[in-house]
Amino acid sequence: MSVIVWIVEGIWPACVDAARARAAPGEEIALLYVRDDTLAETAHGAFAGLLGRGHPERDPGTRLERMAAASGRDLLRAAAERLGRPCTFLERGGRVEREVVAAARDAALLVCARDGDPGRLGPRSLGPAARFVVDHAPCPVLLVWPGEAPRTPLPPPPPHPHPDRRP
Repeated sequence: MSVIVWIVEGIWPACVDAARARAAPGEEIALLYVRDDTLAETAHGAFAGLLGRGHPERDPGTRLERMAAASGRDLLRAAAERLGRPCTFLERGGRVEREVVAAARDAALLVCARDGDPGRLGPRSLGPAARFVVDHAPCPVLLVWPGEAPRTPLPPPPPHPHPDRRP
């Protein structure tokens, strides 16, 4: 795969727009959605341990899994429509940040959006998942703002080194 676009609720349009603007006309694009299975696993465990003795058909974890999968497919379809060119879908479940890194193993580029505090520049503009992906991606990462970048002034430069210390 050449370009992987990480699709995340709320911030995916900026990623799709960036991929559309930067991918070459014949370059393959894959839209990646990773479902966090933690909530469904928790519901499965609670139901089995406390409530579900003998009634697996009522397990709320199964319903949560179905809802998450349907939501992911809807996001991928919307992203493909916005992209406006042929693409493939990649759907995964598990620890989101690890699945994104694994999916990018053979990619030439991974496109993702900042998922932290949208009003801040710097490290706090990345949430834990995006920070992990940026730090561990096996390919170049294009990191985009999900909206307009904050107009915050840059912090002052660090002080000059002490004159007695050599660089």
